[in-house]
Amino acid sequence: MRASIRRMPSFRASARPSATPIARRRRQGGRWIAKIALLAGIAACSSTPPASDPSATSGPVLIATWPFGKIATDLALAKLAAGGSRLDALETGIREVERQSCDGSVGLGGKPNAAGYAQLDACIVDGPGRRSGSVAGLEGIVHPISAARAVLEHGKHAMLVGEGARWFALDHGIAAVPIDELSAKKQAWQARDRAQEPKTSGHDTVTVLLRAADGHLAGGCSTSGAGGKLPGRVGDSPIFGGGLYVDDEVGAAGGTGIGENIMRYAATCLIVERMRSGMTPQQACEDVVHHIARQDPRGYQLDVCFIAVDKQGRVGAAASNSVFPFAVTTATGSRVLEVQPVTPR
Repeated sequence: MRASIRRMPSFRASARPSATPIARRRRQGGRWIAKIALLAGIAACSSTPPASDPSATSGPVLIATWPFGKIATDLALAKLAAGGSRLDALETGIREVERQSCDGSVGLGGKPNAAGYAQLDACIVDGPGRRSGSVAGLEGIVHPISAARAVLEHGKHAMLVGEGARWFALDHGIAAVPIDELSAKKQAWQARDRAQEPKTSGHDTVTVLLRAADGHLAGGCSTSGAGGKLPGRVGDSPIFGGGLYVDDEVGAAGGTGIGENIMRYAATCLIVERMRSGMTPQQACEDVVHHIARQDPRGYQLDVCFIAVDKQGRVGAAASNSVFPFAVTTATGSRVLEVQPVTPR
């Protein structure tokens, strides 16, 4: 059975970001639901889009994780309309989500690690030439997505981590805050009672995928990672083929959820390869959830969600074991939709 798609009320960029825990927010999401509807103009989850579907042939198409992703997609579309590039659009949208620290899972206001401070991850990819930039374990940098873009445009490596990533960001004028107080937190963490291991909580990520009007693809993501994570833990978000994968010949895919359950299977790469073999984005997202569930001892209790867009502008989304709201934006409209978890098979 194919996961059903529901339309949710618009998520306003001016709304105060929610600090509600993920599980509670998902339960509340069920009370938001209006009647079942597909986003006008997008064959979001049909296996074959109608010939009259404009998103399958022309115009920019953006899809992002979570309701707050609509903040990013709306700003990204406006940037494109003003003449900005694909990377300009992605960076502009994601920076605002970082600034607001939406859902307490993105930016410096995101959930701290077990030692009590934020370590941030981000990644950005431009389809043509597979140009990529990634940062991980970043401390005190206001906009990790801008640091990732700086790596893409000015670095000789594809990924930088930790102290070196911070130095690189500072060298390229990325806004930062002092981190002098982190030394005491790190020392306290090293001297901790080892008998009490931290518990992690929360694992949202803003991931935005873009199919531009000219058919080229790009994607970006940013996160503070799981709250209470061990210092130095890196999730799927900055890993190419883990939390984000872009192939300009085929499509792009992104993930959110428990990063370890995404990156160990190179999930977004698998989604894109399934689209290459002929699957729609919806079919590819669902099939990869089933693929992981068959192999993983957790079965479908993976807590992972995926989004995808193909070269034709069709989009799809799937979730392993919870309702997953996501944003879709085109020149004809912007909506928050949701999918039910896949039906185990």
